[in-house]
Amino acid sequence: MVATEVLMPTATWERLPASRRDAVIRAAEKEFAARGFSAGSLNVIARDAGVAKGSLFQYFVDKSDLYAYLSELASQRIRAAMQERIDELDWGRGLFATLRELLVAWEAYFHAHPLELAMTAAVNLEPDSAARYAVRQVVNDHYSAVLRPILAAAHDAGDLRADADVDACLALLLLLLPHIALAPHCAGLDPVLGLSSAEESDRIGAIDRLVDVLRAAFGPPAG
Repeated sequence: MVATEVLMPTATWERLPASRRDAVIRAAEKEFAARGFSAGSLNVIARDAGVAKGSLFQYFVDKSDLYAYLSELASQRIRAAMQERIDELDWGRGLFATLRELLVAWEAYFHAHPLELAMTAAVNLEPDSAARYAVRQVVNDHYSAVLRPILAAAHDAGDLRADADVDACLALLLLLLPHIALAPHCAGLDPVLGLSSAEESDRIGAIDRLVDVLRAAFGPPAG
């Protein structure tokens, strides 16, 4: 059974030299990014990291704990990059105009960061439902921590309808973010809007259409 909560690495892991921890992290990210949780091999990770397989169980409780830990590290990197962009944007222009800019930046980020793309794909396309659930908790916590304050501030500012269901808007964004990240790189994920197009203008056009739907559902009446 795969754990459904994120466990911390063991005290043994914390006592390792930084170079040894980095070697394990690099090997594990490479293997899970390429093969996902189910097919990812601890034997390969141990070999590539230059450690005994048994040592991995001194560092982490089990395979799923290591997988969740890597997802947490990737989520922290992605969150930091997006928070920097959020802080640069002018939210005084209104929620939906600025959200559109953020989603365009989000889509572009994964073109420039192949490891984060691969880890995001591994998390969202993992066939083992228990493993997917465990790591989705990690990712969703980061998404929610960033997006909920934005939506709450927009509601207070009148950028959302007074009766808007903020939780429903957040839930839709939690679905859209991985879709926008992955569809340009995974054939068949978006057969309708054009997110899988090689043309950047087509992908931005698809994001515009999705933002328009959110505006129509949750924004204040025109005028």
